[in-house]
Amino acid sequence: MDDLVLKAYAKINLSLDVVGRLTNGYHLVRMIMQTVGICDILHFKRTDGEIQITSDAGDLPLGEDNLIYKAAALMKERYQIKGGIAVHLEKNIPVAAGMAGGSTDGAATLKAMNLLYDLGLSEEELCEQGVRLGADVPYCILGGTALSEGIGEVLTPLSPMPDCVLLVAKPDINVSTKYVYEQLDSREIALHPDVDGMRTAIEGKDVAGAARRLGNVLETVTAEKYPIVSEIKQVMLDAGAMGSLMSGSGPTVFGIFAKEDAARAAGEKIGEMGLARQIFVTAPVSGR
Repeated sequence: MDDLVLKAYAKINLSLDVVGRLTNGYHLVRMIMQTVGICDILHFKRTDGEIQITSDAGDLPLGEDNLIYKAAALMKERYQIKGGIAVHLEKNIPVAAGMAGGSTDGAATLKAMNLLYDLGLSEEELCEQGVRLGADVPYCILGGTALSEGIGEVLTPLSPMPDCVLLVAKPDINVSTKYVYEQLDSREIALHPDVDGMRTAIEGKDVAGAARRLGNVLETVTAEKYPIVSEIKQVMLDAGAMGSLMSGSGPTVFGIFAKEDAARAAGEKIGEMGLARQIFVTAPVSGR
């Protein structure tokens, strides 16, 4: 195999709790993660040269700071690969959005190097390498619905999220994850999300119950600095969303809807109000 094409899917957090902090600065989390149908498309080609990345997104760094580059370089060093890889990225996932857009591209690159160079690594072995790149990378290798613990590397696959329609809107602001966690560290967390209740609702195929239990401790920090997060949530709820939440450290907001037409109407309203330009109507994606 000399070339292949992979889809790298975005994620949302149905539940995100921070339960501690390590001496190295990493935070201990309990999260329920969900893959959604928004994806980047990566074209990989095995070469005799170095790592080369091109993209249709003009504002992305394509050098050593890119997680695609880091993933390929990690695999070359770890498994003494002499050859190179050329990657073309079709970018569809919003950047700096709390949807693991960089992590999922890095995860796809680990998979591609495994296949193109016939390494024969298991998913578990790929996850062991992935955590060296970032806490979300192992989850992006696994995909689907999962409980994520530790710093994000301890993963428990769950039953697929019940069928529903998801509206995703990313406002035209970028949020510093470092800032959000620093602010969270400086205050007491007053309300922890019901992660176990969310898991029970998902296992029981109770989409309304899952929507009621949406929770993200980072949202209080981001929404306080950027009120547009709360504005988008309110539009979704007023339009009939069963629940709405910010994903990750933000600023992307998603809503859970029973009907596609209601989700699309809410998306149009958000666009008309100028709250976001990157708006998607999508659905949960099971593990792959």
